[in-house]
Amino acid sequence: MNEARSIKQNSPTDALPNFRNLGVVLRILLLGNALALLGAILQATGWRDMLPQIMQGTTLLAPIMLSSLLLLWLMQPALDKLSYWRGVWAVNVLVGAVTLFVCYMGRELYMPDSGVNPYFDLLRSEFTGVFMCTLLLMYFRLRARVLSRAVEDARLQVLRARIRPHFLYNTINAVLGILRASPKQAETALEDMADLFRVAMADEKDMVPLQREIQLCRQYLALEQLRMGDRLCVNWQIQDMPEDALVPALLLQPLLENAVYHGIEPLVEGGCIDVMLRRQGSALKIAVHNPCTQHGETKKHDGNKIALQNIRERLALLFDAEASYHILTGDDFYRVEISLPYMKNG
Repeated sequence: MNEARSIKQNSPTDALPNFRNLGVVLRILLLGNALALLGAILQATGWRDMLPQIMQGTTLLAPIMLSSLLLLWLMQPALDKLSYWRGVWAVNVLVGAVTLFVCYMGRELYMPDSGVNPYFDLLRSEFTGVFMCTLLLMYFRLRARVLSRAVEDARLQVLRARIRPHFLYNTINAVLGILRASPKQAETALEDMADLFRVAMADEKDMVPLQREIQLCRQYLALEQLRMGDRLCVNWQIQDMPEDALVPALLLQPLLENAVYHGIEPLVEGGCIDVMLRRQGSALKIAVHNPCTQHGETKKHDGNKIALQNIRERLALLFDAEASYHILTGDDFYRVEISLPYMKNG
């Protein structure tokens, strides 16, 4: 299983793509074939020559790309231990070696017209393969750099929420209201608020234990229940939850915060938030369901967009196509469903 990685340990902007990730493999296949198609069109001398060039390029590219991806899949644990630039060098050397081997062994099939200068065609194929590999690695680095902003934005977003006057004033007033009658409960509430500050400002890892995320959410909800009382209830469905699972840091708490502020709080009678966590095969399923007002529902949820978009970007950065994020809405409910790979330490 994949292990939790810290942002500081291996920055997403300077990390090789995970060649065992389905989304990464699909992107490599699509972009690689697109580059090969472009190269065949540029090499063609006319309309009649274009189709043979495309067929020849595709025939040569397929074994090189599939063999390289297989070897990179096998070498992923070793690549994870290398620095970024050493990893780039290793990947290019591997792709270059595979290209040279395939072209040399199949030169009669792939380069039947090489004539008296077969080594030039071999070197040209070698250069083309390494050049395409470099372009793909540049693409993944640029993509990670763009998406990685969401990781830092998430922490800043939670910090802003924690220091929001609405949250602070209501929590402090609620603590003052019970200070004399229930000093132990007031002390616990202040400790919960301190923990929320600590997590928001901490240098967190990309992935944290699910139990830790749930504990953070329980502390947050305890503070909200302190001021909302019986208007807020939470139904935890976690009996099928794997206790050793890892999830992105601060994934669940923003969803619950949206459910409280944009779902339960506007309702006079309040309501209940349903939280479901379970393992389904190799996937971890997360769902947060809350009631909401029947009228003006879109307006009520305008404030969610930044937080929800941030979660989408973080899932795309960490898991690519292996994670999914869906929102279901109705006249009186709002539901967020997330599916991500089941990961654990060790």
